[in-house]
Amino acid sequence: MRYASIRSTDISDGEGVGISLFVQGCHFHCKNCFNQSTWDFNGGKEFTIDIKEEMFRLLDKPYIMRISILGGEPLSPPNRQEVCDLCKEIKQRFPDKIIWLYTGYTFKEVQEFQSNIFNFIDVLVDGRYEDEKRNLRLRFRGSTNQNIWRKNEKGWYISQAENL
Repeated sequence: MRYASIRSTDISDGEGVGISLFVQGCHFHCKNCFNQSTWDFNGGKEFTIDIKEEMFRLLDKPYIMRISILGGEPLSPPNRQEVCDLCKEIKQRFPDKIIWLYTGYTFKEVQEFQSNIFNFIDVLVDGRYEDEKRNLRLRFRGSTNQNIWRKNEKGWYISQAENL
């Protein structure tokens, strides 16, 4: 897996203070994507064990509530398994940290090809960015077709608070 960047302190890609991992590579190429520099699967840097351990050191700080994984496309075929394995390791090492995963795939599509990732993440922001549905008033996403899915003891649900 390759990555574009890691934000050590982030307040824009999820609730509270967190860190963000921008995975490299995306095949969707949404019109007016805010992060076109992450499209090239050969761009960015290699996500090495040392980088992962540095990310874990950042995540271990008491004021860090969450990690957001976005991109690029974290669930594109070249990234899919490594992102799932990373989410599993984060949840094992930091069970109280919230994992946000942003993907251009829909919830249903993710269920079909990578359903085990739902065991490790807490929030899924789904759907491709659609420029004609852009809405700057939305929280944590760019267009009205995207949903914020949350997990509770009963299962997954669309968070209506953010879907106004």
